[in-house]
Amino acid sequence: MPHAICPQQCGTGMGQGCVDSDTYFHLLSYLSFPCRYFRWWYKKTRIEKKSAFIDLLCAVPLQQIYGCPLGGIGGGTITRGWRGEFCRWQLNPGIYHYETVIADQFTVCLRCKGQTVYQQVLSVERPSTLQGWNWGYCGHYAFYHALYPRAWMVYELPGQNVVLTCRQVSPVIPHDYKDSSLPVGVFIWEVENERDEDVDVSIMFSLQNGTGTKEDRSGGHWNEPFAFEKEGERVAGVLLHHCTRVNPFTLAISAREKAGTGVTHLTAFNPMGSGREVWQDLLRDGRLDSPAGKSSLTEKGEVTAAAVCASCRVPARGHRTLELALAWDMPRVHFGSKEKLHLRRYTRFFGSGGDAAPALSHHALTHYEEWERKIEAWQNFPVARSQLPSWYKSALFNELYFMTDGGTIWVELPPDCRAEDLQGPEGAGLSHLLPVLREYGRFAYLEGQEYRMYNTYDVHFYASFALVMLWPKLQISLQYDIAVTVVNEDVQPRQYLMCGQTAQVKLKNVVPHDIGDPGDEPWQRVNAYLMHDTADWKDLNLKFVLQVYRDYYLTHDSLYLRDMWPVCQAVMESELKFDTDNDGLIENGGFADQTYDAWVVNGASAYCGGLWLAAVCMMCKMAKVLGDAEIQQKYTDILSKGKEAFERMLWNGKYYNYDSSGSETSSSIMSDQCAGQWFLGACGLDQGEFEVFRKGHVVSALKTIFEKNVMSFAGGTMGAVNGMRPDGVPDTSSVQSNEVWIGVVYALAATMIQEGLVEEGFRTAEGCYRTVWERLGMAFQTPEAYREKKVYRSLAYMRPLSIWSMQLALERPHPPLSLVGSEQGWGASAGGQGLFPPPL
Repeated sequence: MPHAICPQQCGTGMGQGCVDSDTYFHLLSYLSFPCRYFRWWYKKTRIEKKSAFIDLLCAVPLQQIYGCPLGGIGGGTITRGWRGEFCRWQLNPGIYHYETVIADQFTVCLRCKGQTVYQQVLSVERPSTLQGWNWGYCGHYAFYHALYPRAWMVYELPGQNVVLTCRQVSPVIPHDYKDSSLPVGVFIWEVENERDEDVDVSIMFSLQNGTGTKEDRSGGHWNEPFAFEKEGERVAGVLLHHCTRVNPFTLAISAREKAGTGVTHLTAFNPMGSGREVWQDLLRDGRLDSPAGKSSLTEKGEVTAAAVCASCRVPARGHRTLELALAWDMPRVHFGSKEKLHLRRYTRFFGSGGDAAPALSHHALTHYEEWERKIEAWQNFPVARSQLPSWYKSALFNELYFMTDGGTIWVELPPDCRAEDLQGPEGAGLSHLLPVLREYGRFAYLEGQEYRMYNTYDVHFYASFALVMLWPKLQISLQYDIAVTVVNEDVQPRQYLMCGQTAQVKLKNVVPHDIGDPGDEPWQRVNAYLMHDTADWKDLNLKFVLQVYRDYYLTHDSLYLRDMWPVCQAVMESELKFDTDNDGLIENGGFADQTYDAWVVNGASAYCGGLWLAAVCMMCKMAKVLGDAEIQQKYTDILSKGKEAFERMLWNGKYYNYDSSGSETSSSIMSDQCAGQWFLGACGLDQGEFEVFRKGHVVSALKTIFEKNVMSFAGGTMGAVNGMRPDGVPDTSSVQSNEVWIGVVYALAATMIQEGLVEEGFRTAEGCYRTVWERLGMAFQTPEAYREKKVYRSLAYMRPLSIWSMQLALERPHPPLSLVGSEQGWGASAGGQGLFPPPL
């Protein structure tokens, strides 16, 4: 069975009151820039009427309600709660609405011998609208399970001897670049009749035209019935046309017609009224009236909704299936600036005219069985593997929700786009840039639902394992986009909020922090992040180099490696200026100049120094692969010096010090101190000719982290705190040193597994899973961080996708739990190949 995500498997609550609601205000007490930030925030939000890229003053409140989102990659998402509600909406790219739309419901009607014996909205709510409906389903008779991209809701209808199971399926399939882009979800209702007589069962799916925002009342919206038949398969339902000025869309609710199954509809009703006419229509005969023709346009202030109903007869002690679908078609999108028109990926297959909802619905209802076969093959081996704990199987797949529900956008290149249009005035010399982006499009996802920056690169470094392991062509596409920005610059000046200094937006030969804000024009204007001038960050350039080789190692894409090689050389040359004493090791600048952007680091450091040495090692390896002897020798010499300096300046006999500054906290134990070794191990470069860090030192450091950061923090039940003092007290020198970062913990666990500390790795990661998914009720909204005492930061964050590096560590190259080459699961994908190619 799929792993239950809810500690209380009924509609009575999910750990309410676990976490303080004003989650961000603690930040302002630590940071030195409140006045500067507030002035900027006021101008942005109150004068310009735009959203802040990070809003420290208006955080999204925690709602412990979310379940598995609907939809594929990059076409928008609609999230259902674990109680069945439709409650989180992301149709406009990168923009979220957290609204539960009460009219969006499933209702069941049971009839025996021509009489309706039971009719119930399958919701525990008791709303003030639609009071003509029978609300208040008892949650004790309902159960929810999720294993993304599927979810199961089981309803034991009290007193009826009928059990309903709604299986929710979205097309999220590894190595699939067509169906995985589709904005659809399917609901398969399995009906079990335990009576001794036949029963007629109807499932009504009602939906409001809109997403619960004020635009639902803007007027001009309308609905119409539809039927779509192809290759002998017919679906029918209602289209709900939402006619906004920017990014209009169509919703479609539908059901599959087949022998013994009837489909009826109601084109329009008022979801703000009592709904009595809808209820009585269904109650009368278990069907809806199915009026012909379109509805009238809504007036300003008016809201409309529609319903579709699937009905069948279930024999005594028998079983039948009803299949319904939800699709949405917003093919042509503008970001906030409205400067450029973008076509979503799925328009390649279904057109961009805004009339694809019927075909999308038909495709979903006639292909979901194939999707499920592929999903089951993909998930079967980890799920069935008895040695792997159940929480890990749940975390591995359920954390993938962010791949679609991370404000994700996947767009096509314009057909007339030229290489020079993409590469900018400087020209990146990327020979395969245009073919890659033409074939696979452009992909972007937010740093977090509250941190509105696309492809935040220092964080994607961690999350990228999920992308390269499951949709490697999207990782390659993303890397090409980053490479293009590296060689170009943006000389516009702006003030940075942390320091108050002014600098240009983007320097040449420096990796950007992000590729833009959905409220502006991503890809065209990069670096939406205004806290620091990231041109002086020490980790971004290194993380590009590390990902290039990691991607090549896992994909064997030699054309990609050759294209990226000059860019790698350029960013490493740029990075060399940070080696101020020419000892082969870069130094941090005495401010928070890396992904820990509120944690000051000075001099040589375990984190950036380790990443630097790993990147230098990979430069040596890439030069060897490409036959560039001169560059190989150059970086071999740097590596030799740098390794000696790193050990001399940072190793203290048990672990690597946080930095070499000699400050009060320079001896802190950083949980992420082995990040460089993490990537080296993932690429098979952690031993022999290319060994960078002494194996004994790495293992000792990891054991120290486990003893101090994990087991001495919160009783070993909350993962690893970022910083721990040698005496076993958390480092409180910054807000971030005293936090647990879930994505960092998963990466740490992967490193432990790589080094043979399997039990420690699983124990470390389990603390995060239990805290987030069970104790705090943050299912499908894993935050960036939490602290021991009920404070969290940045709900629904990118970094926890790093859990897929744990799976890679289990599989490569000689894992304790051998999962490689099994016929049972990991070998199946849309392309008929395994998830990963064989190791080099």
